[in-house]
Amino acid sequence: MVEAGAERVGDGVHAEPLLNAGGGGVYRLRLVCVGSGSVRVVVRPAGAEQKATVPCDGAVAQQRLTGSERLRIEVDGGKGATGMIAWQIDTV
Repeated sequence: MVEAGAERVGDGVHAEPLLNAGGGGVYRLRLVCVGSGSVRVVVRPAGAEQKATVPCDGAVAQQRLTGSERLRIEVDGGKGATGMIAWQIDTV
């Protein structure tokens, strides 16, 4: 495991995990939201931005990440969304 966390949907997730500085690593971001509504996920590695909407239905969403630089993970609740968000980054 590289990094993980859990937050209330109202607080969101605002993380900047540092990936392996050795270069070229492959990682997996797993995120689950439990509650109601949905959350917006934005992952900003260097030079790219990936966006997704994840429902707060308890199902795990996954995204593959590559790189060796700091990235920014932003997760914010949609209008009326409530519940908890848990996330984890692992090496593949």
